[in-house]
Amino acid sequence: MTWLGFSAIGAAFLFFLIAPLVAFYFLKLKRPRLEIPSLILWRQVLNDHRVNSPFQRFKRNLLLLLQLLILVCLILAAMQPFWRSNDTDTRSLPILIDRSASMAALTERDGPTRFDLAKEHATSLIDALGTKDKLSLIAFGRTARQFTGFTNNKRVLHEALDKIKIEHAASDLTDALRMVEAMTRTAKFDQVLLLSDGNFPAQVNFKLPFSIDFRKLPAAGPNLGITAISAQRAGGNVWEVFVKVQGTEGVNFPARLELRQDGQPRGEEDIFLQNDREQRLIFSIGADQQTSLELRLTVDGFDSLGADNQAFLELSPLRPLRVHVSKSLLSYQHALRAHEQVDWNREGGVPAPGAFDLAITDVAIPPLNQPPTTLHVGMVPEDIQNLITVTKDSTAFVAWRRDSPLLEHIELGDVDSIDQLQWNEGVREQDLENHHYEVLAHGRHGPLILQKREGGKVAFFLLFHPDRSLLPYTVGFPIMTANLVTIAMKQADILEIRGDRAEVLPAMSLLPGNTYTIRGPRGFQREDNADADGVLSGVPAPWVGQYTVTRDDDVKKRVGVSLLRSQESSLAAFDRIDFEELSVTAGATSVKLNRPLWPLLTTIGLIVLLGEWWLFQRRPGKHV
Repeated sequence: MTWLGFSAIGAAFLFFLIAPLVAFYFLKLKRPRLEIPSLILWRQVLNDHRVNSPFQRFKRNLLLLLQLLILVCLILAAMQPFWRSNDTDTRSLPILIDRSASMAALTERDGPTRFDLAKEHATSLIDALGTKDKLSLIAFGRTARQFTGFTNNKRVLHEALDKIKIEHAASDLTDALRMVEAMTRTAKFDQVLLLSDGNFPAQVNFKLPFSIDFRKLPAAGPNLGITAISAQRAGGNVWEVFVKVQGTEGVNFPARLELRQDGQPRGEEDIFLQNDREQRLIFSIGADQQTSLELRLTVDGFDSLGADNQAFLELSPLRPLRVHVSKSLLSYQHALRAHEQVDWNREGGVPAPGAFDLAITDVAIPPLNQPPTTLHVGMVPEDIQNLITVTKDSTAFVAWRRDSPLLEHIELGDVDSIDQLQWNEGVREQDLENHHYEVLAHGRHGPLILQKREGGKVAFFLLFHPDRSLLPYTVGFPIMTANLVTIAMKQADILEIRGDRAEVLPAMSLLPGNTYTIRGPRGFQREDNADADGVLSGVPAPWVGQYTVTRDDDVKKRVGVSLLRSQESSLAAFDRIDFEELSVTAGATSVKLNRPLWPLLTTIGLIVLLGEWWLFQRRPGKHV
């Protein structure tokens, strides 16, 4: 049931303006005194006198009625009447606005983006908001962010809507729904409005405590984009750069892919999509120093999404892997001789900070001296020594992570060790995980191999000593060493480099405790501090482009980020979202807010005013 309501009932006092308007019509006309030659007009004077008496004049006067109608319309408009949408006095509605990369796609050439259409829809809801209606604006891309709580302040809502910008990332609908679910603890609502293009997984693992009005935006036009970029070491000082270009249905226009190295053109290829709507290309690049690559996709036609027409990659200079090995670890020194791309020292001791890519050591290394990859041999980390005890008793491997890069293609079932590791009383694997350790291999009574990742560094721990085991005498030992070298080369970016996605910059090793300035595209700038280990992490990268990390105007790092998401470039869209217990179809329901009537009343008043002007001003001779 609906009924009429007023948002500004206090404006009803304006009805008192009717009294002075009517009072003007009670005043008699003051006629000038004139001498006339005849009394034949006396009858007309009497009739005119009677008509201009107060009540007779008020009885039939079209001008007065029109002016009263105009005044009443304006007063009612000032009272802001509306039709109620439901039986409750207040209505709270969260609005979820998708701001992922695919929302920036154009619906037609020189037309609006789908993100623009979503904001227009939200603007119309804000403009139609009554005093007892409340909206909350939530935008979601990589993560969800609440821009306003529930409010009916139109100025606040419009300002918040203007602050919502596109992110070059995929959309996480689940994170947005969890945020809305948390809002149900402090606010009462039963419906959520979702404005999206439907470019997210059709299956969402979420139990809905409310209904969703899914408003799917119009389909975008054809699109061609770069969806993958990587580089592999090809020998000598040459990188092979692999690029994948994908297109949607309807892409039938010519395109070219240009490769630039440090701003200079290095190659160009024409794009010819195959039956699977993609093409793979390879470029060879020499790099004896740090170099920046940029790929530019140029199309001769309507390309609806521009964010995936650029891709960036930072290449490290190709060089041997620098390895530090403790003097006592002769078995590892012997195994490393088989690797031509390894340059290792035999001096032992503690490695200098930044001097090595890999350290294989049986002594403790301070955190600042640890290279990107470290293998600790025959030692239990100090922070977990209260969890594990080493005893001199025979043990064997009973389980290991075959999917771990360190243990790939290795059989450890026949390896015995006289160093037995056992859990202390009451200790479980979860206690190690609380210290950020991951168990890669288990013995009979406790863990034997651990892994720990912090920032951009990875450390492996052989809790037993290989020289007191059968490991060096098995085929798995040189394979494990080769796996370790491969991991270290990837960590040092001298074997394989993959393009970084626009979301968050990768962790960077810098000087501990220093403040750095990060600059990026679209005027992006912020300052962050490296932690005690010299790691700078968690820096957002919301847009495709190149980011520089500087200190005192000296560039320390350059990072190029790209979209590189097939789902976003494909502009795929779903009309239905399947939740745990039900499905939501686009456009299945409609949002009902209070319907304002003041624009209608104002329009009626304007039309009447124009009619009065036409009758009494433009054609005055008809109504004297």
